Amino acid sequence: MAGKRRREQDESLAVRAARERERHVAQVGGYGFFPRRGPRRGATVTPAPLRYWQYDPPRPWLVVVVVLAVAAWLGAFAWIGGRTSAAGEVPLALVLGVAVLVLSTARLTISDSGFSVDVAGLRRTASLQVVARGLVREVRRGAPPEGWPKARRRGGWWPGRTRVAVRHVAAGGTGEQALTVWVRDPAAFADALGHPLG
Repeated sequence: MAGKRRREQDESLAVRAARERERHVAQVGGYGFFPRRGPRRGATVTPAPLRYWQYDPPRPWLVVVVVLAVAAWLGAFAWIGGRTSAAGEVPLALVLGVAVLVLSTARLTISDSGFSVDVAGLRRTASLQVVARGLVREVRRGAPPEGWPKARRRGGWWPGRTRVAVRHVAAGGTGEQALTVWVRDPAAFADALGHPLG
């Protein structure tokens, strides 16, 4: 065991980050989209419990786009075929609109090795979208402070959520990056990443 630990310490940052991303994908893959239900029935090895997760509803702009698309769809049928034609399309238009919104729900997940934001409709965690926990340097409440790299936004504002900025080393070790997320419990989020909330 000591030899394995020494070998992992001697690895480059990029190799360690890739290993952590793969561990994250494996741990998160052991759970369905609803972790509270426990590990997947088909999981051959029981995964470790997830450190933190939350669901992010679709962004408000997407809700507006879906509502406008449904209204345009029904308006087109009303214009071409009259009210009865539009009334016949209402159930299908509503079901498709709701399906788009449900499949656009995202889940922010922190495992023992990293964190990612997964979209329900994609059903998989892409290892390229994972930030390894070992690369996280700082977690701050609010917007990124001066001197931080330009932050990428993950998820959008929603009532009851607090903006949190995360500074981390780039996966290739070529510099630093930052991102912002909106979380329901900033202290638990920072604790799950292993850094005190600044």
